[in-house]
Amino acid sequence: MDNETQHGDGMLVLIRHGESEWNAKNIWTGLTDIGLTPKGEDEARACAGKLTDIQFNSAFTSNLKRANETLRIVLETLGQTGVTVTRNAALNERDYGIYTGKNKLEIHASLGDREFLKLRRGWDYPIPSGESLKQVYGRVIPYYMEHIAPLLREEKHVLVVAHGNSLRALIKYLDHVSDEQICNVELATGELVLYHIDSAGAVVSRESRHAAD
Repeated sequence: MDNETQHGDGMLVLIRHGESEWNAKNIWTGLTDIGLTPKGEDEARACAGKLTDIQFNSAFTSNLKRANETLRIVLETLGQTGVTVTRNAALNERDYGIYTGKNKLEIHASLGDREFLKLRRGWDYPIPSGESLKQVYGRVIPYYMEHIAPLLREEKHVLVVAHGNSLRALIKYLDHVSDEQICNVELATGELVLYHIDSAGAVVSRESRHAAD
């Protein structure tokens, strides 16, 4: 990565929070404010170990504890606790509505393979009292365009620590993933993606890596 950080492009690093207590129990968390497990804390530290040659200018995260804790651990491990941190609900996880707090295996059994895949990974699958990924995209991308993209165009290094679906929405935008193919995009807990962004806001290069690598 040393050579990657030499040229003048902006850098965007996306990290999905470490394993939460409900991730470990295979329960849909959504907007429920659940903390990290010890494994999740270790994943955050491992992510930081992949970023030791990057000095961040700004960091963004959601309003939820599991993302906040992950970001705190990453910055502390890097010795970059002075970085400006912005928290905003636009980066929150998808609201799973009636499925919040439910066991995924039980819902899978009741819906069947096809409907369950649509529910978990589909683009515009409605959830009673909840959100589709399309609706998550509708809040994430305007926030990115207004608050994060301008920093990248100024060649800043920006860290975003958020959630599986808010990051999938952002990846859909950055990688031009189709509505049909977004079901194949997933970030594991503690996984990170690095983008170089040019002065026009376009992606120059992309690298995905997992903290366990």
